[in-house]
Amino acid sequence: MTIRLGLGLPQMRQYDIGKDVPDVARAAERMGYESLWVFERALFPEPATQGLYGIEGLPWPDGYRGVAEPLVTLTLAAAATERAELGSSVLVAPLHVPFQLARTLATLDAASGGRVVAGFGTGWSHDEYAAASVRPFAERGAALDELIGVCRAVWGPDPVVYDGHVTRIASALVGPKPARPIPILLAAGSGRARRRLVDHADGWLPTGVGADAVAAQGRQLRELADERGRTAPIRTSLRVNARYSPATDESSGRRPFHGSVDQIVADLAEYTGLGLDEILLDLQSTLRDAEELKDVAAQVYEKARAAGV
Repeated sequence: MTIRLGLGLPQMRQYDIGKDVPDVARAAERMGYESLWVFERALFPEPATQGLYGIEGLPWPDGYRGVAEPLVTLTLAAAATERAELGSSVLVAPLHVPFQLARTLATLDAASGGRVVAGFGTGWSHDEYAAASVRPFAERGAALDELIGVCRAVWGPDPVVYDGHVTRIASALVGPKPARPIPILLAAGSGRARRRLVDHADGWLPTGVGADAVAAQGRQLRELADERGRTAPIRTSLRVNARYSPATDESSGRRPFHGSVDQIVADLAEYTGLGLDEILLDLQSTLRDAEELKDVAAQVYEKARAAGV
């Protein structure tokens, strides 16, 4: 079965959000992309007090200097499209009030005809936590647990009842309800995170760190699911952060997903035998504008399908 292909929406500062998001979303749907995705980066510390992903000395990408709010971006895309799913990879759970986020996602799903995919993670930026989090960094796992619980409650039947650390709903009618059960996908890198995914989520959001590594992580997840008695399938949507360059240098030092369209497609092809449901391709970071993003996205889609991806 062919892997579904999704495209990251333009959120970075070189894009005109109000004009380019609907334009790219419409174009991507016409090309054949089956889903449209956003990510969350709330701020860019200057000077940086912490390396990228919490790794000391690793600089933050310049593209993070002003990333559009993800749910506003998805709403613009929803209004411009009819069929493509609308996903987040990922929303940083502790940066959101659980009840408000659950209602926002439910409303967006109802308005879009049942197209929302809720991808959550715990994040890593201490600066973002200091600015916006509802719970301390040390409680990030508990914050994600509560967000999942609140979403399940709010999206379920009335009356809604929930008693948590941040959220307390005695008994209430909460609407609108989603058009269908919204799938929850999680980024899960640790043992505890994998258990949370197996027990409480619908799918997994790995990143393109190498086909062998993703395959090994997938085996760990399936083994854990068997141990814990899970029988429901785990939807798997791989995120690929690509950096397009028209050069065709095939040197051994080239990083995966960095290079020409042909090179990006060749790297995608390495993941085709892993049982993935979907690959989300985010191309926006190195491109000049929406016109170039649409052009490169169209080339990647056509060549990927021709190559059997």
